[in-house]
Amino acid sequence: MARRRRQEDPPNHERWMVSYADFITLLFAFFVVMYSISSVNEGKYKILSDALDGVFNQQERSIKPIPVGDERVRGIEGGNSDFDEADERDPLEMIAENIQGEFANLMGDGQLHIRANEMWLELELSSSLLFPSADAIPHQEAFEIIEKIAKILAPYENPVQVEGFTDNLPINTKAYPTNWELSAHRAASIVRMLAMDGVKPSRLAAVGYGEHHPIASNATAEGRARNRRVVLIISRNTEGRHEPVRARD
Repeated sequence: MARRRRQEDPPNHERWMVSYADFITLLFAFFVVMYSISSVNEGKYKILSDALDGVFNQQERSIKPIPVGDERVRGIEGGNSDFDEADERDPLEMIAENIQGEFANLMGDGQLHIRANEMWLELELSSSLLFPSADAIPHQEAFEIIEKIAKILAPYENPVQVEGFTDNLPINTKAYPTNWELSAHRAASIVRMLAMDGVKPSRLAAVGYGEHHPIASNATAEGRARNRRVVLIISRNTEGRHEPVRARD
């Protein structure tokens, strides 16, 4: 007896729907994830958007320059402030201006000179203004001059070195065997007067150079007169004073 042929199943034309359904499911899951991410960061985007909107749309957001010396700290009666314009100025500039205002007549006569650089201010006084010839005891008029200088220097902390200079004419007295002693005693006299008139002694120093640093020729009387001088060096560096080394216990 012959075998019957097995009837073949009809072809399934709807198998594509399985793959399509899987694709749609994955696509749906993808959009769900993307939506959830955007929801989490929505607050951050809102903050950024508001900040940018404030920067570009507000009218009074321009940068205002900081005024110097025109305004005072609020809440202080009469406009006084610890940060006055005068407090911010260069001390050496202020000292120079005060010296020029106080001693305009001496500067005009060439008996006082002011020089300055970035490191110090130099006041040069003719010795004839301060001392008799060949002596280190000041004139009576010298006390008034040094008192005015001391009042100008006293409010500041800048170190002051007083330097004495002479001409090259030899001296040989009991008090001053050489020009070294004469110049050093003259510098020390000015230092003592400054201290008596209110300048802190810790700021002061005295140096005598004798005849060894002339600024003019000693061949003429005029040149020797210029070389006989006392110079005050006001240093800019208030922290530069040398401290002695102390012995350990």
